[in-house]
Amino acid sequence: MSDTMQTIDAPCATCGDDPGARPTSYVYALGRIEARFPTLAVEKEFAQASGRTDAGYRTDQQLFHDVLTRPGHRYLARQLCWVFTVQGLETYLLEPVDASDLDLLLEAIRPAPTPGDMDCIIGTAGPIAPPDRCNGLMVPIVAVEQTYSFDRAALVAAVPRPDRVKKEEFAAAVEDVVERIVQLADNAGATDEHRALNYLALRYPGIYALAADAFGRNHSLTGVAVRPSGLSGTRRIVEVIFSFTHRATDVVERSFVRVDVTELFPFLVSKLSPYIER
Repeated sequence: MSDTMQTIDAPCATCGDDPGARPTSYVYALGRIEARFPTLAVEKEFAQASGRTDAGYRTDQQLFHDVLTRPGHRYLARQLCWVFTVQGLETYLLEPVDASDLDLLLEAIRPAPTPGDMDCIIGTAGPIAPPDRCNGLMVPIVAVEQTYSFDRAALVAAVPRPDRVKKEEFAAAVEDVVERIVQLADNAGATDEHRALNYLALRYPGIYALAADAFGRNHSLTGVAVRPSGLSGTRRIVEVIFSFTHRATDVVERSFVRVDVTELFPFLVSKLSPYIER
């Protein structure tokens, strides 16, 4: 897909009628990837392929995973429609940028799914899918550059834990912050604000160390805000502000971090530091 695709957001007020003038809309989202049959014919073909597979003592999901991940059944995997859901809502239709990237989507098919499973997609948003694409599902198509599939326990285990914080306390802090970010209203990972938050959730362990330290000092996480940075010029930089309130005194402490969201892959501009209201 090209960089001149239609964006998810409202039409550009300054672009006129030229689609090529529309800005590129990037996506960095947390949710779940689901593989679905786009037509009855594909579903019947899958049934025939699974009928030739030894399915003894396997659940339907285990059989689904086994059939689709076999090299000889790659033709089936190419026919599926890949739906990305956020908080259970169908949000995007996924399309690998390169045919070889189909493996990234196949990794999201778990033989034994759990409630803590999560997927991250990074890509470029395009037009709304046509009605005949995936059983009438009309959501934006995202050209996927990269995906990550993991569960909450794996995320907690992967985040470096400060020596001064106990394992159980740190795990609880990670869970709490991730849940806050994922459940933010309308976090589909398509705005600069949400892309920055989702990037921090997966790539910057400093926010979890901050939360664990605050919880240990009897503070609650009471706010997460994102604002354009005064450093923005030719690049788009946002400030992500974390507010913690003391449970006894109601005194609020704020820390912030800067993230550059100009391009497909966000990156850290400055590490966490105390935030002073201007």
